[in-house]
Amino acid sequence: MRVKSIYKQFHQKLVLATSLLILILSAIFYGYTKSTIFDEIQDSLYKDAQLIYKISKSTNVDTKNFNIITHSGINVDIVKLEHVPQTAYTTFKVKNNHYMQILYLFDPKKREYIKIIKNINSSLDMLNKIFNNLLLISLGGLLMVVFYAFTVSKTLLKPIIQITNKLSNMDENYLTQIKKDNLPIEFHPLANSINSLTSRIETNIRFKKELFIGVAHELKTPLAVMKLKNEVTLMKPREPEKYQETMKLTVEQINDMNKMISSILDIGRAEGAQFEKPEEIDLVQYLQRKTNDYRMLSAKKQIILTFFSNVNHHEVYLQPTLINQIIQNFVQNAIKFTPDDKSIAIRLNKTKKETTISITDDGEGIDESIDLFAPFKRMGKESGAGLGLFLAKNAADALGATISLKNRTDGKSGCVATIVLPNKPHTKKD
Repeated sequence: MRVKSIYKQFHQKLVLATSLLILILSAIFYGYTKSTIFDEIQDSLYKDAQLIYKISKSTNVDTKNFNIITHSGINVDIVKLEHVPQTAYTTFKVKNNHYMQILYLFDPKKREYIKIIKNINSSLDMLNKIFNNLLLISLGGLLMVVFYAFTVSKTLLKPIIQITNKLSNMDENYLTQIKKDNLPIEFHPLANSINSLTSRIETNIRFKKELFIGVAHELKTPLAVMKLKNEVTLMKPREPEKYQETMKLTVEQINDMNKMISSILDIGRAEGAQFEKPEEIDLVQYLQRKTNDYRMLSAKKQIILTFFSNVNHHEVYLQPTLINQIIQNFVQNAIKFTPDDKSIAIRLNKTKKETTISITDDGEGIDESIDLFAPFKRMGKESGAGLGLFLAKNAADALGATISLKNRTDGKSGCVATIVLPNKPHTKKD
């Protein structure tokens, strides 16, 4: 399974990365420890050289007889050098013994130096023990990391395999929710996202099925009426008025079917608009311009159309076709169901997290128990294909927006259509 392959690669990379990290840290620690020990030895030899220099000068020791071998493995002598040594400290090895030497200036005129040699075998032995212990601890830590990685990945793999198996068994005819009871709490956000997605897919599939059935019904009925009316008319010769009546009925039915077909084409265009390149627009200016355009429609019914905003400018990045699909449908419905000489208000309210656009009318309101966003759901007695709100819902889903229709709660009759857009970071997409 692909998931297992991913976790196998994860194990290998984790073990490799941990091994390299342990080796690097061990090398750094060993080098630091060695440097510290050698610094302490050098400091000790320097202090011994200073002490010997002071004692020699105060007691006038003959440098020819100056030679001391101490019980601590330190050899002290006075040597004469023709050239100034490049370094004061040197280390060397004689057979299996390691030594450190310091040259300390004793008499500049005679070019004499105090030479102190110290056996450092014990220090190196201690350093090797430290390194060996560090290596054992590192190996133990590596084994614990590997064991922990396998244990954790196995624990993580189980719910992922469970979710993967659940998703692989789903299709458009079988969509189920992922149960979170047996999932670790860390996987709950993932399960919630998948459940939300499957719910949207299920709703979309259900609506599409209703759409196909509705289209077939809406087109079949007028065709049947036209066919029957024409057949009856042609059964025997009739007066010209009867033929005209039949032709008028046929034209009316054709007009209704054209509206239906136009709405279906709008669905196709709206789905294509989801892949439209987003554009930068000032939403306040956009709504002001749209409000002026809609006033031409509202003026026929002497409806006052107003626009309000709590900000002067609001730059957004979205597909204009989609937002226009929603606003146009809401405003046209508001004009359609608002009586003459009433008013409609379009409002934009921007907060830190989201932007809300609302269209409030003075109509009769709606039946909130009906899902008006389903295809072929009509409001009131007004004519229409019943696909406008279905189109608006699809456009809102594509924008990542939320739309709703509610009755007014301010004591007046009417409906409030709301669009909620999340305020995303303002970055352009290529």
